[in-house]
This record gives sequence, structure tokens and C-alpha cells, in this order.
Amino acid sequence: MRTNWKHNELIVIFILTVTIFLAVFVWGLGLFTDIEEEPYVSEETDRIVVGVSQLGSESGWRTANTESVQSVFTTENGYFLLFSNARQKQENQIKAIRSFISQRVDYIVFAPVVENGWRTVLQEAKEAGIPVIMMDRKVEAADQDLCVSWVGTDSRQEGVKAGRWLEGHLRKEGVTEEEDVNIVVLTGTEGASSAIGRSMGFAEVAHKHANWKILEEKCADFTSAKGKEVMAGFLRKYPDIDVVVSQNDDMTFGAIEAIREAGRTVGVYGEISIISFDAVHDALEMVADGTINVDIECNPNQGEYLSQVISMLEKGQEVEKDYYVEEDIFTIDNVTEEVLQERNY
Repeated sequence: MRTNWKHNELIVIFILTVTIFLAVFVWGLGLFTDIEEEPYVSEETDRIVVGVSQLGSESGWRTANTESVQSVFTTENGYFLLFSNARQKQENQIKAIRSFISQRVDYIVFAPVVENGWRTVLQEAKEAGIPVIMMDRKVEAADQDLCVSWVGTDSRQEGVKAGRWLEGHLRKEGVTEEEDVNIVVLTGTEGASSAIGRSMGFAEVAHKHANWKILEEKCADFTSAKGKEVMAGFLRKYPDIDVVVSQNDDMTFGAIEAIREAGRTVGVYGEISIISFDAVHDALEMVADGTINVDIECNPNQGEYLSQVISMLEKGQEVEKDYYVEEDIFTIDNVTEEVLQERNY
């Protein structure tokens, strides 16, 4: 009898152990999923259902962009929002878009992490009768006919603005066309339309100046850590850098840290001029104190524009293929206390 009891006790303990292990394993899968699960949408809702696939949260700018969208697509404004953070992975965005299609949302909004590879899923959305609106970045030109509109910034023009600022800056400094200007460029995520556009725009201006020597362009993934790593490599390789073009503020923060650790100075009063993009609050403070020479604004507040596009579509009105948000250029001369106080990102 005692032996049977012990045998039964061991079986119970074994079953409990296996059950607990499976429970912890399943819970762990939920922790490490790359895509946020959203509730099923009932067909009975009388609100406009919008599925938004954000490419990630790689920067302060991206966080502000997300907040802009979430603050507009609210219950109070007549919307039901399904939101997915793709964590910089295209496969997660494709999965999210297919989820939105299966849930029969009214509209899909997405910021494509890269330009290519979207045709199949966008064709699925079109066949399901769901309008797709691109936000911030674009898909490759061949696939843009599968989207009804785009809201964002003009990344090519941002690059042109950076080049034109440098032209004026060098004139003021008395730099002649006979003197070499050594430039390094920290680019954003490979294949991202914003990185491609800024590179193209800056190159348009740079090609007009034979003395502008672009020593190297290298991807730093729009992150501070990678920006520091890439800049440290540039400094070891090129001893005479005059200008750093960094395609977003997060990379700029890392680059400045690397430059200072190397014993070099930056900005208005330093050896190396810094050109940055985005114009987030922390960067504008650095513009105000002369650390960053110029910051080309990339406006993340695109939610209102998206809402207006959807409102027009709801009324059966035709919409433009492109809607550009307003942007500015910031230097030490125009970053006032008022500008800093109004900057909410």
C-alpha cells in the first residue's frame, strides 16, 4: 500500500511539473512575440476602423510620430484603432497588414520599413477593397499604385536643404572652391525611403562642388548606439573630417559623443560642423547652444493629415497621391525659448 501511494504521489508531481513548464513556456512566447496582438473587430461597430502598422520605435522622432497617430484615431473622434509595432521587421508589418485584412478594417495606414517587397500584400488589400495609405516613408514606385495616398515629409528636399545650408555656411566661413571640404555621412536604415531621399537630395548639391569630398557614407540604422560606432570608425580612418552629415538626431547624438571622446570639438565654435535631421527637442537644445550647426526638420505630426485624407475618402472625394507636412530649418539664430517650449517631441 505504501509503495503504491508513493508511486501515485510521484505521478501527480510529474504531471504538475509538466503543466507548470508548459504554462511558463506559452507565457514566454507571448513575451517575445515581435508583433502586438490586437482585439478582434466586430462588424457591428459604427466607428471607422483603422489598422496602423508602425515600423518600430527606433527613435524619439518615431515615438512622436506614433503619438500623433494615436492621438487622432480615438473613440472620441469616431475611430477604432488597431495598432501594431513591427520592431523594424518587414515580416512583422506584412503579418500585421494581413491581420487587418482578415479583420476587415476600413483603412490601413503603414510606414514601410523598407521600399521593396510589398506588392503581394498590398494587392491582397486592394482585392479586399481596403484603401491603404502610406505614412512617413514610401514603397517603391512600381507598387505605389496599390496605395491611395501618402502623408509625410519630402526627404529628398530635406537633403537639398542640408546641401544648400552647407553652401551658405562655407561662403560665410570664407572657404573657397580650391579648398577641400571633407565630409562623412551617417545614413539611416538601408532601403528606407527617408534615407534614400536625404542621400539623393544632398548629393544633388554636392555634385556641383568639386571640392566637396564625401569620404564615406555608412549605414548607422537611425540609432544612437550605431551612430557612435560608425562615427568612431570614421574618426580612426579619416583624420581631417570637416563636416558630418547625420540623417537623424539619434545618430547625431551618438556621433557627437564619439567625436568628443576622440578629443575633437563640434558645432558653431568647434572643428567639425554637424548637419542633422529631424529637429527633436533635445537636438534643438544642442542647436541653441551651438553644438549642432543646423537641424533640418522632419515633422512627425502626421496624424491630422491622415485623418483628413480618410475624411475625404469617406465623403467619396478624390485625394492627392502625396501630402507633404510643413517643415523648417533650425540654426542657432532661430531656436528661441518659445520654439523649445512648443516642441513636444
